[in-house]
Amino acid sequence: MEIIIRSYTENDICAMCEIWNEVVRDGVAFPQTECLDEQSGAAFFGSQTYCGVAEERESGKLLGLYILHPNNIGRCGHICNASYAVGSAARGKKIGERLVRDCIVQGAAHGFRILQFNAVVKTNTAARRLYEKLGFVPLGVIPQGFLMKDGRYEDICPYYISLV
Repeated sequence: MEIIIRSYTENDICAMCEIWNEVVRDGVAFPQTECLDEQSGAAFFGSQTYCGVAEERESGKLLGLYILHPNNIGRCGHICNASYAVGSAARGKKIGERLVRDCIVQGAAHGFRILQFNAVVKTNTAARRLYEKLGFVPLGVIPQGFLMKDGRYEDICPYYISLV
């Protein structure tokens, strides 16, 4: 199975929403609580600096995606933020790693100097291992910073990596 990482197109919106919404419904990684429909998804993905998708070349099926955008404005506008989503059927195939690696390249190409993750849930050990493997620096722990779907609070761990 050959997987390519590319910029999204309008034709991808429906599949992107499905993947994104699966993570939102899981309620253990994304801060969003509302799912996207095709209209709100088009607006959301269109408002990002860049969106990348992982596509199985032969079938054209989308397996994952990421969004990249400024983390702040003005004097902190050189710091970007990103979120990643891989469909549950495609997890465990290193697609997330390919998305993160592409995001690092795109962040630098779009003039950002730092990529920062504000809220990596402490129990998301697969993501944390990946980020640390790729050279992201953990910044500590924010106690009870994330409201899980089941109503309990979990710690979050911010990370960053230099893009220069």
